[in-house]
Amino acid sequence: MINQTSLLFQNFGQISHSDQVLVIIGYLFLLATSGYAVFYSLKYITKAELKIEKNVRDTGFIIGKCENILILTFFLLDAYTALGLIFTAKGFLRRDDIRKDPLYFLAGTMINFTYSVAIGILLKILLSTI
Repeated sequence: MINQTSLLFQNFGQISHSDQVLVIIGYLFLLATSGYAVFYSLKYITKAELKIEKNVRDTGFIIGKCENILILTFFLLDAYTALGLIFTAKGFLRRDDIRKDPLYFLAGTMINFTYSVAIGILLKILLSTI
């Protein structure tokens, strides 16, 4: 059993096989489902069909998956301060896109962030009970 989740990454080879599998499944589940969570949440919020250009959607997909990995990793490492870097970096790098369609980019980021943290909380709970 793991007392501190941050030890999970420092000694990944030394933790139990079931904990390793659980962490890997957590990452895979997050990566596989986060796009759906963001898409359907935005669709529900806007109450309309989302008409996003293909290149913007593809870029958002890649950035979203990178966000998922970073958010879950920082969360599991108890590096909560580092989570702020994601907002700062994304706001800086995509400021032109945010000006064009703030709902899509800001709400999408918040939904993706919240979903990633929720998976992280669930994963921490499961790791502490196994």
